[in-house]
Amino acid sequence: MERQEFGAAVRQLREATDPATVGLPVGGRRVRGLRREELGELAGMSADYVRRLEQGRSHPSAGVVNAIARALRVGRADYERLCALAGYAAADGQVPTDLGPGAERLLERFSDTPMFVSDAAMNLLAVNSAFMALEHWDLTGDRWEWNIAWRTFCAPFTAFKQSAADATDHEAVLVASLRSALLRYPRDASLAALVDELRSRSRVFDTLWRAPRPVEAYESSATFVRSDGDSVTLVGNLLAIPGDDLSALMLTAAPGSADAARLAEVVSAADGPAVIKVGQPGPG
Repeated sequence: MERQEFGAAVRQLREATDPATVGLPVGGRRVRGLRREELGELAGMSADYVRRLEQGRSHPSAGVVNAIARALRVGRADYERLCALAGYAAADGQVPTDLGPGAERLLERFSDTPMFVSDAAMNLLAVNSAFMALEHWDLTGDRWEWNIAWRTFCAPFTAFKQSAADATDHEAVLVASLRSALLRYPRDASLAALVDELRSRSRVFDTLWRAPRPVEAYESSATFVRSDGDSVTLVGNLLAIPGDDLSALMLTAAPGSADAARLAEVVSAADGPAVIKVGQPGPG
C-alpha cells in the first residue's frame, strides 16, 4: 500500500510540474506536466524505473526520493510527504526559511493590504510596505526580535493593542503552531531553543504549552497606534502556504468602515520596496 501511495504521489507531482519551471520547453505536449523520460533524465534514472516507481513495483532508496524531489523542485511539505510515504525521515529536519516565489507574489499583489510571511517557527521572513506603514514593529536587539511568539509573550509591542478575548485567541494559535512545528522539525536546534526560552521567560506561554487551549479561530482583531497618535483596528487572518510550509497574515478592515478609510490613508503614504525581507538586524 505504501509503495502504491508513493507512486501515486510521484505521478501527481510529475503531472502538476510546469516544464518551464525546471528548464524544459513547453510547446508540443500532449500530456500534462513532465513526461516520465524527462523526470528520469532530470533525476538521473531511467524512464522505466520511474514507471515502476509510479506503479508501486519498486521501493525507492532515500537517495532516489531526494533526487525526485530535487528534479521536480517540490516544496518542503511535498518533500516531507514523499519521504514519509517511502519510509524515511526528511533529510535535515530543519525549519525551511526560503521565501519562495509564490509567497513573494502574494506580498506583491496585495500591496494595499498589510501582510507578512512567516516560517513554521513563527519567524517573519518578509513583509510588504503596507505592513511597515503601520509603524508598530519596533526592534529590540533580541535574538528573536522578528519572532511573533517571542514578541507576543516576552517583548510585547507598545503600539499593538488587543482585547482579552482576541489576545486569548492569538496566544492559542501561536502555541499550537509552535507545538506542531516542533513535532515536524524535532532536530531544529534554533526552534528548540526558542521554545525553551519562551517557557523559561513567560509563565503564560509555559502554562499554555503544558495545557494548550483549543484553537477556535485563526483570526483576531488588534488596534495599531501610529506615531501620529491615530489608530486603526484591523482583523488578522492567518493563511497557510503549504508547499513551502509558510504562513501569511493579512490585515484588513471592514469594508466601508472608518478603519478602512484610515487604512487606505496609511497605505497610500507608504513607500519603499513592495517586498521587504526581514529577520536580520533591520529590514533589508
